[in-house]
Amino acid sequence: MANKKANTEKQNIKSKKPEVSLPPSGFKVAMREIWRDKVARFALFLIILILLFTFGGSLFLNKGQITEINIADAYYGWGEAGHLLGTDDGGRDILKLLMMGGRNSILIGLSVTVITETVGLVIGLVAGYYGGIVDSIIMRIVDFIQILPELPIIIVLTTVIPNYNAVTLVFLISMFGWTTTVRYYRSFVLSQRGRDYVLASKTSGSSDLQIMFREVLPNITSMIIIDVVITVAGNIGIETTLSFIGYGLPTTTPSLGTLIGFANDPVNVISRSWLWLPATILLLTISLSINYVGRALQRAGDARQREN
Repeated sequence: MANKKANTEKQNIKSKKPEVSLPPSGFKVAMREIWRDKVARFALFLIILILLFTFGGSLFLNKGQITEINIADAYYGWGEAGHLLGTDDGGRDILKLLMMGGRNSILIGLSVTVITETVGLVIGLVAGYYGGIVDSIIMRIVDFIQILPELPIIIVLTTVIPNYNAVTLVFLISMFGWTTTVRYYRSFVLSQRGRDYVLASKTSGSSDLQIMFREVLPNITSMIIIDVVITVAGNIGIETTLSFIGYGLPTTTPSLGTLIGFANDPVNVISRSWLWLPATILLLTISLSINYVGRALQRAGDARQREN
């Protein structure tokens, strides 16, 4: 009877499978790092509010009515005649222009980032992984493009391209932006190509594409995260700069840059701050918040790699 009980206990022990503790997901690690940092937490809250204000608010707006000129309502100040942020020289409501302009600037920044990061990451992986003649050819092309005067070329093209619109501006900015991304990722891939895990993958018969995208790419995740976040803020700044000097979005399309452009007039700077100050504050808030969240995400990427 005792032997039978002992055998039963042994079988129960064998039947129990050991519990495997899986590492936390990337999203959980990212939220944990953001929650630990009070500044990053507040910055994320601001980003969510800005997205709700620009994208959510613009859903209820009619672009044609926003840009419609009504001289009789020109230059209303803060809170006058039902306009919370006043009106511009054409009688257009600044609050509505801020919603639509903020949405347009953020969309352009995100679109340019997607293009430049995708192109730059792929080309940077190829250049850094293969090295040699492949790397030399790619980097000479990158060097040539980087020495070109970016802003003057974009300004000239915006004046000569027919039917110029926001899509055109995205491709013009992306035409130069990918080179910096290539150089950034190439430097990290060069440091990874001689590591043991890459050599082991080559020995096991893995293809170059498998090694680049399955082995090397996950090991530079934190670099990708911080570069994407900072690039978004930078691209928003580029679009705003071009629109500020009159060579960004068409004049019929609201933008943060066109609103800040009212500060070119000294009279507006001194007496009509409602024309340019809200857009300036919004742009600064976006840029600072994105950078603080990006730092937290970088720490999350490093923590994720350690836990794996």
